Amino acid sequence: MAGKRVLVTGAAGFIGSHTVDRLVADGHHVLGVDDLSTGTQENLSGILEESRFNFEKQDVSAPGAVASIVERYHPDTIIHLAALVSVPRGETEPGLNYRLNVQATHEVCEAARRHQVPRIVFASSAAVYGECAELPLAESAPTIPVSQYGYAKRISEQLLEGYRASYGIETVCFRYFNVYGPRQDPASPYSGVVSIFSDRFRVGQPVTIYGDGTQSRDFVYVGDVAMANALAATSETPIYGTFNCCTGESTSLLDLIAVLDRRFPGAPKPEHHPERAGDIKHSLGDPTAIQSALKFAPATPFAEGLGTLLAD
Repeated sequence: MAGKRVLVTGAAGFIGSHTVDRLVADGHHVLGVDDLSTGTQENLSGILEESRFNFEKQDVSAPGAVASIVERYHPDTIIHLAALVSVPRGETEPGLNYRLNVQATHEVCEAARRHQVPRIVFASSAAVYGECAELPLAESAPTIPVSQYGYAKRISEQLLEGYRASYGIETVCFRYFNVYGPRQDPASPYSGVVSIFSDRFRVGQPVTIYGDGTQSRDFVYVGDVAMANALAATSETPIYGTFNCCTGESTSLLDLIAVLDRRFPGAPKPEHHPERAGDIKHSLGDPTAIQSALKFAPATPFAEGLGTLLAD
């Protein structure tokens, strides 16, 4: 089977670079697009010389930018990962949140419509659920976000659903839960908690807990997320819908700290700060739908993924 042609936005980011690696390793041809505002070319350093990979610097929220790229490249699928991923920054800069998380999705949808791209895979988020009393969260659970970021992701899902209904584009929305792994920048205050905590324990600095630490997350390894993206983008079987990308297993921040304490004995005690606006107390996904639709199940246990991150 000949490889697919896949356009990946946000290709130089954390999840994007792992997704590119996976696609190229599987024999597909990839055009990566990123404005490098948060992603880095260093994330792509291992693949820049690959003949099946090309990179283009571009802001995908700019009017017509994606359409121009799609017209030239003729992809079989677009994986849309470019986004403003910071919940706190979305609260303080709602205009930027809208441009990067809604306008950019509209630009991708329009590019696919105008140039007959049959499938879009979109990076949504568990943030669309907000605070739900019943866990684990199935895709049918109410979507009542508690942040600008969460609302932007839900609006983008609805945009994609509309383009599927009106124009027949296969749209796959993955509601990522808490993704962690190598290349997640621990220097950023908006990075994933696993990356930040691991880095601070490694260098002997205290971690900051917002709240009491009992808040829990469904941590999913980035390599498994990349595999899900690649499967959805390149499947020969028609696929569309909204799916949790998760493990179905819950880990609290205190559980994470206990693991790191054993790995780094003598590390400073955590510093507790008040809870942050927009943060969700508990998040746990039901992976049944994605397992059925894609025959996908995360292959990396949390302890193994954490060990890979610490060894990086």
